Amino acid sequence: MQFDRDYYRRYYYDPRTAVATRAEMRARARLIAAFVAHLGLPVRRILEAGCGTGLLHAELRRLLPRAQYTALEASEYLCRRHGWRHGRIEQFRAATPYDLVICYDVLQYLEGRHAERALRNFARLTRGALYFSALTTGDFERNCDRERTDADVHLRSARWYRTRLRRHFREAGAGFWLRRGAPLTLWELETG
Repeated sequence: MQFDRDYYRRYYYDPRTAVATRAEMRARARLIAAFVAHLGLPVRRILEAGCGTGLLHAELRRLLPRAQYTALEASEYLCRRHGWRHGRIEQFRAATPYDLVICYDVLQYLEGRHAERALRNFARLTRGALYFSALTTGDFERNCDRERTDADVHLRSARWYRTRLRRHFREAGAGFWLRRGAPLTLWELETG
């Protein structure tokens, strides 16, 4: 997969073919910030793995201004354009875990063993909450707009992702996962 200028022009910069709008991503950022506030999780460090064009970045920086933000991206093109840190989530290491890790629509681009390695790496990198989403087989069949969705991906079931995430996280719903052992409480009916 070439994550070059043409790819981002097609799926992000051209409003006629973009997979998501700025308004949608601002709303997603508000959801993430509201969730960590609801948890009472002080967010001092954020890792966004696969930050892409930065649609979440600007809004989260505004909503969580005290947090140190690491924007990790595999696309050399975007790293040059935006100044993101170049790297891949399945290989990334940090001396100190992050309070909040975000990985939105990235893992479907990784083949099986790399995706599994990335999911295990989330456990090492996350101290508190993980916000995670990936295009699943069911989403591709029933939910996405195929005219705006890149089909050159590795589709897996939601169960495949949940089985691996549950080894180290508790599902909280709406894409949120809490690191097992983190001193965070959700009421029973608030969890997935």
